[in-house]
Amino acid sequence: MHRGLRSLLSTAVAGVLGLAVAGAAVAQPKFLLRWGHYLPDSPFLQLEKDFAAKIEKRTNGQVKIDITFAGGLGKDTELLMLTARGGIDMTATAPGYNPDQLRYWRAFQTPLLFNTTKQVIELLEKVVEEFPAYRQEMDRVGVVWLFQQPLGEYYLSGESPACAAIADLRGKKARSFGADIPKAFTAIGAVPVTVPPVGVYEALKTGNLDYSFINPGNIQALKLNEVAKNHCGPVMAISGHNITIGKKTWSRLPADIQKIFLEEARATQREYMNWVGNFETQAVANITAQGGKVIPISADELKKWRATAPDFLSDWEKATAAATGDAETPKRVAARWRELLAK
Repeated sequence: MHRGLRSLLSTAVAGVLGLAVAGAAVAQPKFLLRWGHYLPDSPFLQLEKDFAAKIEKRTNGQVKIDITFAGGLGKDTELLMLTARGGIDMTATAPGYNPDQLRYWRAFQTPLLFNTTKQVIELLEKVVEEFPAYRQEMDRVGVVWLFQQPLGEYYLSGESPACAAIADLRGKKARSFGADIPKAFTAIGAVPVTVPPVGVYEALKTGNLDYSFINPGNIQALKLNEVAKNHCGPVMAISGHNITIGKKTWSRLPADIQKIFLEEARATQREYMNWVGNFETQAVANITAQGGKVIPISADELKKWRATAPDFLSDWEKATAAATGDAETPKRVAARWRELLAK
């Protein structure tokens, strides 16, 4: 009788263990995606972390996205092509870091063209839907575009408060990136220095930069107020980074999971626009509370800067036509931009 009871218990235990092992196997994600991010982790990126969590939840754990921050999977200029080649699965990177591959998208980071974040994103949403060239460009690179992170307006941040007049910026080393922003600084005699976001703190601390050039949310996230107490601006608005997924990875995902990605991408884009204004306003308040000083740049000074700088939109139109061999599409796109900017 005891032997029978032991046998029954052994069978029950084996069954429970078998179910546990089977359950563990089911719980393993079918698609484990690596997302390389160029920025350090911070509350500034919470909606992107939420996006990854929602994908995992809606796919019942079939998809798990691991985000590696601060360039841990590649430099800011490398992440897009790493994603395209299948080295990583997803990325968040600014189009200005790959200006030759993203000629249409880089225009959203044109300096001195936009006044507000809202203006940038509203124009982006319109032209991306109206002109196939935008998605086609991403397709040629080898990625699928999911959504765009909006940025707050850009400020010059440094130890010296002499950043509100363009004459005072002559000879000063200013943080730059991409193809066009360096030209905006060169036009007023400043010295553009390409520095990735994660390197700005040290560059200000060591004097390799006189002024950073970034939005309040990132000023706060990167703790720049510790090494730069004066913040002049806003100077301009540009788009932030794109969240993309490699075509090789995308093709492995079933249609129902692709649909979830696209639905959550649209939802996150809307949430970002509702979120960014309040977050950036609070970031400015936090910077001030921590002893920073926000110094307005007058409309007259910005007008002088724009008058000195190149006509970036016209230059973009000509350069894109020359590079692509298609003059008509850039012409129509630039005309639509001018129409929307005039409203």
